[in-house]
Amino acid sequence: MKITSLLFFTFLALWVGISCTNKPKEQKIFPGEIWNDSKGVPINAHGGGILYHAGKYYWFGEYKKGKTWRVGYLSNWECYRCEAGGVSCYSSENLFNWKFEGIALKPNGSDPANDLHISKVLERPKVIYNEQTKKFVMWFHVDSEDYSYARAGVAVSDNPQGPYTFHESVRPNNQMSRDMTLFKDDNGKAYHIFSSENNAVMHISLLTDDYLRPSGIEKRIFIGKSREAPAMFKHNGKYFLITSACSGWAPNAAMVATADTVLGEWKERYNPCKGPKSDSTFIAQSTYVLPVEGKTDQYIFMADRWNKTNLEDSRYIWLPLLFKNDSIAINWKDSWDLN
Repeated sequence: MKITSLLFFTFLALWVGISCTNKPKEQKIFPGEIWNDSKGVPINAHGGGILYHAGKYYWFGEYKKGKTWRVGYLSNWECYRCEAGGVSCYSSENLFNWKFEGIALKPNGSDPANDLHISKVLERPKVIYNEQTKKFVMWFHVDSEDYSYARAGVAVSDNPQGPYTFHESVRPNNQMSRDMTLFKDDNGKAYHIFSSENNAVMHISLLTDDYLRPSGIEKRIFIGKSREAPAMFKHNGKYFLITSACSGWAPNAAMVATADTVLGEWKERYNPCKGPKSDSTFIAQSTYVLPVEGKTDQYIFMADRWNKTNLEDSRYIWLPLLFKNDSIAINWKDSWDLN
């Protein structure tokens, strides 16, 4: 009897241990808190976007390091800057544990005339993969200290993590280009979405088949509305675009617009954010919406909580984006579990 009981409890202990081992660990996101990489160093990838390729996620962002200062001669707005540190890259298989892959696009430290010089502005990098050319293509906002340059930069790599080789910078279709994102549709067509015309109008520009240049086909939207920080995604055949107003470093309410085709008519809808500080996008600004690979109807809203006087310490706001019919909601959560 004693032996039987001992065997039973031994088996029970083993079963519980195995069950606990096999149970997925909590992978909690704490929006606005410091998020460390696999080596315990705070992730440095601001204004970023994510590429999913061959079973792995790659997070690209602005690498901001060192002192932040205000450009003194610009009195009409608060232009806070730090040296351009290039574009960082982190990789993950679960969207929770991130490995620093290094600086995917390195800045230039010697030639002030170079588009990638540390005195320039390098913002909002996004990467997409071209199945035809087998190249990874990065677009980003490149600007001068006073934001008068207003161009889009293009870089290319054979590997998702880089290194990326700078191709050129352009004014797409001879238009100013500032805050931007990329969107790749199911049919392989890719689009560059950017604030233009002194930020008064947003442009959607179809790229060439190699994703390296504007095709010349474009659509002007939000005319006279001054929108920036675009994040485009698709759900059930409908296109969604989240943007912010232009209010400098002061956060404002997000707005979602919808369309039946990328270059069609876009309808301005509503603020999708719900909960405390929803009128300021939770004291943040949109940067990307990530469809979770292999998960139907699961999307993550990504935003930046900028710290204008210490840009390196700007934080990340990641929240679930939920669908109800054709409407979306982004609810504030102090923490949430990726599982």
